Amino acid sequence: MGKFVISQRANGEYQFNLKADNGQVILSSQGYASKASCTNGIESVRTNAQEDGRFERLTASNGKFYFNLKASNGQVVGSSQMYEAETGRDNGIQSVKNNAPGADVADETAA
Repeated sequence: MGKFVISQRANGEYQFNLKADNGQVILSSQGYASKASCTNGIESVRTNAQEDGRFERLTASNGKFYFNLKASNGQVVGSSQMYEAETGRDNGIQSVKNNAPGADVADETAA
């Protein structure tokens, strides 16, 4: 099972990455002002990852493929890396669906 890793950016904001078992980042969050908001974002990913319609499948201007996971209110709660092919993006979505619900949380900001 994958894991959510909470970290802190240089500007003080918190963020999380969902990592697969192999350590590869499959979803990254926006920046959050508080750790509590970051934790709420993780719970939103767990909830929304089970609904295929919440995944927005996109193509960047450079022709690479990526996806956003949106909450029920339409807000983006996580974005993927760039993929060379649509199949890579689709595999990334499946990986989020498989890993997010039971993923542990590792807080790298804890003292």
